[in-house]
Amino acid sequence: MAYSDFTLAKVRETFQLIIDEKRNLFKDVSPIQPSTILRTLLEEYTQLATAINTEKARSELLIMPVLTEVRRQLNYQISLFSGTDFYVDASQGLNGFCDFILCGSEEQFYIKAPVLTIVEAKNENLKNGLGQCIATMLAAQLFNKNTQQEITRIYGAVTSGTNWRFLMLEGVTAYIDIVEYYINDVDKILGILLQPFQSALLRASS
Repeated sequence: MAYSDFTLAKVRETFQLIIDEKRNLFKDVSPIQPSTILRTLLEEYTQLATAINTEKARSELLIMPVLTEVRRQLNYQISLFSGTDFYVDASQGLNGFCDFILCGSEEQFYIKAPVLTIVEAKNENLKNGLGQCIATMLAAQLFNKNTQQEITRIYGAVTSGTNWRFLMLEGVTAYIDIVEYYINDVDKILGILLQPFQSALLRASS
């Protein structure tokens, strides 16, 4: 079993999770203005990515520019991994590839704790990726704990590049945001993606 085998029902049953999908999780998060670089890329790539309409095109042309903008906004103090094997505990099915991983560390040659955000790319109904995303978030939770950098809250996202649905994991409760954001709300998307790293970087510098 691997991350991709988990549906929402399966991950809840396997890990005895509480699923909360009734909250507007990020209503108080302030938007972050994107750089001119990101605005230019999205203006050029959005129509192309939706015309090609494959998961690969959407990942390369829409998702990756947004995630590299997160690194840029944080002055490259975090690391970003794409299409990386994230082997944590095969006995629980917590193994396989992650589309995107963001870590609160500058180390870019290997995944180093704390892992704070997991992003799952989908070229279909985002609901179909929720179980897989939560499984990878559980793996991040365990990975951080095993490396003595336990983080109270793990963030996740399932996205087609144009549509974004965010999640949070705290203990055994997985929260699924009731709001689905769109790429024209990229300033809000950036605000949400930046949120976990701001507090992590403050702790690291103190």
